[in-house]
Amino acid sequence: MAVTILSSVLNQLSILLLEEGQLLGGLRQEVELIRDELGHMRAFLRVAETKEEDADPRLQEWIKQVREAAYDIEDVLDEFVARFARHPATGFHGSVRRIFNSIKTLRGRHKVAEQIQSIKARVKNISEGHRRYQLEFGVTTRVSGSPPAVNNTTWRHSRDDAILVEEAELVGIDKPKQQLVSQLLGGDESQLKVVSVVGMGGLGKTTLVKKVHEDLDVRRHFPVRAFVTVSQTCNFQELLKDLTRQLHNELKKAVPESIEAMTAIQLKQCVKDFLQQAGRYAIVFDDVWDTEFWNAIRIALPKNGYGNRVMLTTRKADVAFASCTQSQDYVFKMVPLSFEDSWTLFCNKIFKGNGCPAHLIDFAKGILGKCEGLPLAILAISGLLALKDLNIAEEWKMVRCSLGGELEGSGMLDKVRKVLSLSYNDLPCHLKTCLLYLSIYPEDFEIGCHRLVQLWTAERYVEKREEMTLEDVGYNYLKELANRSLIQVSESFYEGIPYSCRIHDLVREVILSKSRKQNTVAITTGQYTRWPSSKVRRLVVHNSNNTQQHQESQYYCFDHLRSFIAIESMNPLVSKNLLPKVLRSGRLLKVLDLRGEKTLEEIPNEIFHLYRLRYLNLYGTGIKSIPKSIGKLRNLEYLNLSDTQVRELPMEILKLQKLQHLRVFKLVDPLDHNYGFRGFMAPSKLGGLFALQSLFGIDASESIIVKEIGKLTELRELGISNLRREDGKELCSSLANLTSLRELTISSIRKDDDDYEVMNLNHHHQQHSNSSSVSFSFLVSLRMLVLSGRLEKMPWWIAHLQSLVRVDLNWSSLSDEEDPLESLHHLPNLGAVQFCGSYQGEGLCFKAGGFLRLKTLYLKKIDKLRWMKMEEGALPSLQEITLVELPLMHELPWGIEHLSHLQKLRLYLLSSQMTRNLVDQNEESEDYARIAHIPEIVIGFLSNEGWNEHRLWGKNM
Repeated sequence: MAVTILSSVLNQLSILLLEEGQLLGGLRQEVELIRDELGHMRAFLRVAETKEEDADPRLQEWIKQVREAAYDIEDVLDEFVARFARHPATGFHGSVRRIFNSIKTLRGRHKVAEQIQSIKARVKNISEGHRRYQLEFGVTTRVSGSPPAVNNTTWRHSRDDAILVEEAELVGIDKPKQQLVSQLLGGDESQLKVVSVVGMGGLGKTTLVKKVHEDLDVRRHFPVRAFVTVSQTCNFQELLKDLTRQLHNELKKAVPESIEAMTAIQLKQCVKDFLQQAGRYAIVFDDVWDTEFWNAIRIALPKNGYGNRVMLTTRKADVAFASCTQSQDYVFKMVPLSFEDSWTLFCNKIFKGNGCPAHLIDFAKGILGKCEGLPLAILAISGLLALKDLNIAEEWKMVRCSLGGELEGSGMLDKVRKVLSLSYNDLPCHLKTCLLYLSIYPEDFEIGCHRLVQLWTAERYVEKREEMTLEDVGYNYLKELANRSLIQVSESFYEGIPYSCRIHDLVREVILSKSRKQNTVAITTGQYTRWPSSKVRRLVVHNSNNTQQHQESQYYCFDHLRSFIAIESMNPLVSKNLLPKVLRSGRLLKVLDLRGEKTLEEIPNEIFHLYRLRYLNLYGTGIKSIPKSIGKLRNLEYLNLSDTQVRELPMEILKLQKLQHLRVFKLVDPLDHNYGFRGFMAPSKLGGLFALQSLFGIDASESIIVKEIGKLTELRELGISNLRREDGKELCSSLANLTSLRELTISSIRKDDDDYEVMNLNHHHQQHSNSSSVSFSFLVSLRMLVLSGRLEKMPWWIAHLQSLVRVDLNWSSLSDEEDPLESLHHLPNLGAVQFCGSYQGEGLCFKAGGFLRLKTLYLKKIDKLRWMKMEEGALPSLQEITLVELPLMHELPWGIEHLSHLQKLRLYLLSSQMTRNLVDQNEESEDYARIAHIPEIVIGFLSNEGWNEHRLWGKNM
């Protein structure tokens, strides 16, 4: 953390000396000394931070001093800029010029000199400590055999075959699973039975219970199921709402809108009434921390004589036994993995199931012995070892020796923390900072990766790399953290880009502890909290229903605040009391994230005085319009107004010349992305925002806007709505200029639910060139294409998009003469195809030799489709097929038996003949034989209450 902030300060000081040195006068020499001393310390600090965990307390104090001094230097620089921001200026350089021109009085110059002299004295004193500790502790800027933590490019060279092992692949789980399944299915069918799974964090309790919950026999026996994560700081009322939604969704029933206004008592009664009528149920409450929760929730669980089951996971034995008070109840105590299972897991992670090289076996066994069968510890240390050179046994020996000292504790939890700390210490400095930043999230929170990467970028945690955007680098950071098993990616976008992720409880505990020590962030829920420092620089608000009057603002000022982030929505009282004070006194704010604050209906005027603001996220707020004052935020780089009532941006938005990401859209149907989005009306000279990298989504109903898009040559992501047919040629002309574009979403004018105007995209100057020698450059970087609207013909250029990974065609209504597969057949990187209402033909044929890398196929609402054929040799990599609402399809796709890699088949068809035939098949039937190789098959039946699922076999997804 200290290295990151120090690097940022050095960058600002260099700019000051290079661009505005003549304005410093007699202070120039002092500023140069500060810069040079800090520069000398940075290399030493990089190594010292890798040793901070077990360093001499004096060295730890020195690192702290460097960190605080860097923060204070940044305060001085930013304070000057903020104070004189009202003067016309362009960026940091112009601001500094105005600052020193304005300091005309002796008093003003004396104050500047006094602050710099004070900083100089501190830096000089700290620098003396640097030289002293360098000699005393033998910490040098180059350490022989040092771990790659000091290598800033480590993340770029991680081994591809060391990508994280999913929790579902943990070994040694089959036997306890069968034991628990037997407990659920056996016993008195007339009684409610509680099964509690108890064990320390990291043993895999959640993984085990999920596998039991998803077991086919369990699913058949219990038609009503729910899986609820409780956690240590659960909001009981929100938990009940989540349970209510799950139960209704499970039976395909509409969720009552009234639950949003219900009290906890009313919600419990609602759950109880539903379960009373629903039949046999099985509900899991995962990660229960106290008996009070069980005492509160059991009132909502009826004993209706159907043989219902409840499962709990907990780290505490008293909770497990308190919930299992009846004779038929059962407490299952989880134990660590055996050495054999630990070895299997270890080798799966590092060697992809192959054997351990002979020269590493002794070291590997020594390391595994210290992990003591704890899956989380094994995964964490395996993630560390996977980055080591397998040919150099000395690197493994160093890890084993370090573990020996780390794991000599009195309790197993302490030992695991030591293992996780070792993985943390091995991180490069920039990844340490990024990992510590995850302490802003509550326990068990599903972290949106786009938001996280943009926050990292705004905080200046992401380093520049050649030929990569900062966003690309940020996503690589995420992949590296996942590779080291320090985060778990729960959902991926195309090309394996992380979409959402989670932190294991134990990892979170480790980073929370380190974050507090380093004063990385202060977290509040609206109740009084003692923060570790009066200089709060990052304040995060977690949701709380506590209505107690906010107290922190009475005892702490926010003059040093850089970031204010609301995770989920704030309590209205907290928002009312805390936010105004932050905005009034936090004029150095660079990050302001108020995502989900529905009560915020207009942007507070104070925000437009935050001259240093880089990141403003108002997603999901009640904002209705954007005032002209937005033009004052000249340093803004990220602006998110999605899912608000904003439909138009003022001309003043064009003053934001540093703006890189502009997101202003609202989904037509939040539950179904196939229906597209509504964009915003932009000023006519939008093309003047040259720095834009993502623009989503813009209303293109005016021709001038379509033309302006072509000037935004830095765009990587573009979303367009309301495209008119006559503007298709102009759009293609604009798109020809966007050589860096990766994601493109276009929708035409929408008439009603599934009817759109025609869009004509068959334009481009290379259209008539058939020579293979002519280089095709149109949209050469495009990875994802989404077209929503009627097409008379497939755009001819789609067949040439060699980098395309995913294509979605929604409501295209292509005639039977315009087979969309013809254009996509030979695309070498295409991995996902989604058609929704896109074709009017009766059949689709996937020809041999085509779609070689396609992994997912999704077809929906193709009303005339009667048959599908997969020729042998087609779709060799296909893993998942989903067919939804195809009313005339009565038979399985021909050739489905050839798809040897197919893992999932999901059929939600309107054809009762086909679905009934499948359900009624026996093992000797022809259709059964054609799909017997598929691990998971789900069939949906449409009823008056929605889709009812029937699983032929396989796990729940």
